[in-house]
Amino acid sequence: MKKIILAFSGGLDTSFCIPYLKEKGFEVITVTVNTGGFNDTQLKEIAEKSKKLGAVKHYEIDGQKDLYEKFATHLIKANYQKGGVYPACVGPERIVIAIKIAEIAKKENCKIICHGSTVAGNDQIRFDMALQTLIPDCEIISPI
Repeated sequence: MKKIILAFSGGLDTSFCIPYLKEKGFEVITVTVNTGGFNDTQLKEIAEKSKKLGAVKHYEIDGQKDLYEKFATHLIKANYQKGGVYPACVGPERIVIAIKIAEIAKKENCKIICHGSTVAGNDQIRFDMALQTLIPDCEIISPI
């Protein structure tokens, strides 16, 4: 079986991906990157869901420090707001997630990465561009 890394939030889209990818013949390794949006209880539930749905391994990575030090502090200092309305932190958050996913993919010697982003927003572009830059020869699957 081919290994695949799945960026896993535990939501509907990425939860669908585990059995779907298994049916396609993949050995699924899930990675959850916490950039500050999950508490300990939620992280435990995400890990349990990953196992229950059939992932062979689950990683939980803390990305809060990287998000803060590499991006948020600069956005705060610049007082940058998307459209002049809200802090522009979603884009950088996705970059931190992609960096951490790439690190696990390299550790697992895996060249196939999946995420649950849809073409309805910018997340697919953010993930794909970052992953293609970090692992130029990787294959990216986004089944949603």
